[in-house]
Amino acid sequence: MKLYYSPGTCSLAPHIIALETKTPVQLVKTNIKTKTMEGGGDFSKINPLGYVPALELDDGTVLIEAPSILQYIADKSGGRSVSPAPGSVDHYKMLSWLGFASSEMHGPFGTLWNGSMPDAAKDLARAKLAARFKHLDAHLASNDYLLGKDFTLPDAYAFAVLGWAPMLKIDLSAYPNLIAYTGRIAARPAVQAAMKAEVQPNYILKLAHKSHTSGLAPTGQSLFALTQKVTKKV
Repeated sequence: MKLYYSPGTCSLAPHIIALETKTPVQLVKTNIKTKTMEGGGDFSKINPLGYVPALELDDGTVLIEAPSILQYIADKSGGRSVSPAPGSVDHYKMLSWLGFASSEMHGPFGTLWNGSMPDAAKDLARAKLAARFKHLDAHLASNDYLLGKDFTLPDAYAFAVLGWAPMLKIDLSAYPNLIAYTGRIAARPAVQAAMKAEVQPNYILKLAHKSHTSGLAPTGQSLFALTQKVTKKV
């Protein structure tokens, strides 16, 4: 399988899950502005909509949209550790959190990334994100991850999206449980390996630094220190 990715995007999430589940994927670095791929080729022929992630299966079928790709990788690997058994209540809770990460977080962040959006729309997006962060912070006060004690698919998605906050000048310091949550995720070996392979942009370092200065480091190590080991400024 080929995973088309671009550093600093939500394609980090399926990359993390592929490593968590030990599912082999061939990484294809993609420039979503020029629609070109490392090694040559027109990405628009892979995904006419022009964005990542995209997962090309061995038979040539292409899947797009992060939630479906995350679930496919988990199902392909039989990775019940990251995706509760279909039919279980926890499975539907997981789907709910995937939807939350996609519509309630990725959606308003997308508004802020869009340079053509009027300021009024961006103000509404920031207000929506603040409300969602408050909800997450309260939930994470008594939960290590979104489903409780276990790291699952929506955690990878949420982590990738939360990495955009520093670039967009969104201060997360009012949400200490959310910052600690990003630290726990960043400390995972699969996450460190994915960030190292992709060479994440330096605004990921800014989020890491926030965890470091707030004193909410995972297992005695700062997220800043962890992230500096696996990234460099680009």
